[in-house]
Amino acid sequence: MYNMKEAMKQKVMLTEEFLSRELKNCSPQKNLREIMEYAVMNGGKRLRPVFLLAVYELFDQDVTKAVPYAAAMEMIHSYSLVHDDLPCMDNDDLRRGKPTCHKQFSEFGAVLAGDALLNLSMETMLKYADGFPVERALSAMKYITTASGAKGMCAGQMSDMEQSVNDFDSLSMMYSRKTGALLKASVAVGAILGGAKKETVSLLEQYADTIGLMFQIQDDVLDVTSDAQTLGKPILSDEKNQKITFVSEYGLERCRVLLQEYETKAISLLDMVAQSTCNQDAISFLKDLTLFLANRNH
Repeated sequence: MYNMKEAMKQKVMLTEEFLSRELKNCSPQKNLREIMEYAVMNGGKRLRPVFLLAVYELFDQDVTKAVPYAAAMEMIHSYSLVHDDLPCMDNDDLRRGKPTCHKQFSEFGAVLAGDALLNLSMETMLKYADGFPVERALSAMKYITTASGAKGMCAGQMSDMEQSVNDFDSLSMMYSRKTGALLKASVAVGAILGGAKKETVSLLEQYADTIGLMFQIQDDVLDVTSDAQTLGKPILSDEKNQKITFVSEYGLERCRVLLQEYETKAISLLDMVAQSTCNQDAISFLKDLTLFLANRNH
């Protein structure tokens, strides 16, 4: 019988067990390996790998085959956080309730560990690519590398650092690249690896775009309404860095209205996807995960 907490726990466990094994021998340089392990194995929510595995499960219930790609997504996400926290970026002291990598170790160590994690993600996908038909594996790797590169996450981070956004459209575009690109890749790659039809992949991409914006709006809300202990990172960091956010531009009440609108749209898209799968437990899990994102407190 379907249970949301158990389904989540299983996907997180599969991802973390794989990450632990891969990181254990990822480098002959002990200090570098220690920083990489610290960056990844420090209590994250694992949303990206969970989304990838949950979407894959819509089409193939043997999710273990997709775990290497889910873990690769988490490596990329973790590297991005290490770099995002650096003094030249957001200059943060806490991440997931612990000192950031450059505070715990050194700035050069954090930079190199981030670089190494990005490369390890690619090595991992290549190493386990033979678990899928060649065209699916290549398509998945292309999607992930594009999402994490100059057309995706890096472009969004550049816009954020330059503070070049000034309206809803440019703010949404910046976040769709900085935060949304990896979420979208996780969802789309789960479908691609699972062998979904193009029409279904397209619906899931629309769903991912929607939850990406929803996730970021809630992040902006929490930055001004929560506390550092609950979030595991500093609050009011966007205000400190004089960054434009959804809350600073539109206020809390408008943001809460938007959250409800995006939540409704995301659920509606999942109802359409449900017509392409016989695994209704996987649909239920994605719906519950959507509601969790819209109402999370950390």
